[in-house]
Amino acid sequence: MLFNEYIRGTFEILKKIERDQAENILKAAEIVTDCVLKDRTIHVFATGHSMILSEEVFFRAGELASYNGILDAGLSPTNGALKTSGIERLPGYAEILLDYYGLQKDEAIIIISNSGINAVPVEMAMGAKERGLKVIAITSCGFSSSVPSRHVSGKRLFELADVVIDNYVPPGDALVEVKGMVQKVGPISTIIGSAILHSISLCVVEKLLEKGVEPPVYMSANLPRGDEFNRELFEKYKPRFKHL
Repeated sequence: MLFNEYIRGTFEILKKIERDQAENILKAAEIVTDCVLKDRTIHVFATGHSMILSEEVFFRAGELASYNGILDAGLSPTNGALKTSGIERLPGYAEILLDYYGLQKDEAIIIISNSGINAVPVEMAMGAKERGLKVIAITSCGFSSSVPSRHVSGKRLFELADVVIDNYVPPGDALVEVKGMVQKVGPISTIIGSAILHSISLCVVEKLLEKGVEPPVYMSANLPRGDEFNRELFEKYKPRFKHL
């Protein structure tokens, strides 16, 4: 059955990431750990459906409170999917976001883009580096290498980041070939991206505990005393984050 093929394919990609991207995940975790120790923000940015991954780690039970989701309405499919496809190719838009969200030197940003070719993610990486941030990219290097950049520089995301984590997502995102159909079925990038992001955070938690530092991790508000547990984190991060 098709769903069996999808599940098997998902596990194959996850095992490949566990085997071949562990070093890059650890490098990303070192950057994030350093930001947490220095009380610096880690921004998470994506466009289109990849924005789901920014939401996945922002204000999330069991996740680091230090993540700031850059959740721009203009880049979200919930505010017009066709419009979003146009805006993510728009030169200059990233500069507006960099200023609006106040990205600062010695912070970090995780940029998620499967193709890594559109103007906004490319310029987010460029602008962040100019401002003195460390840039972590989660992208499909194979996909990105197979298509030309849409940015005037000719650069793609994986060519700009300080740390690149290859998500091994196939070109076009969908995983399963179906007889009689031209287009594959079964998008995979959300599952894979989520696993990568949470893996980074787990490594960060380990590193912080090794240093005797309590990791700033949210508890579910649906557990007893969850709100009380999280209150100090709310008070700390609410003034910094536009969506908290």
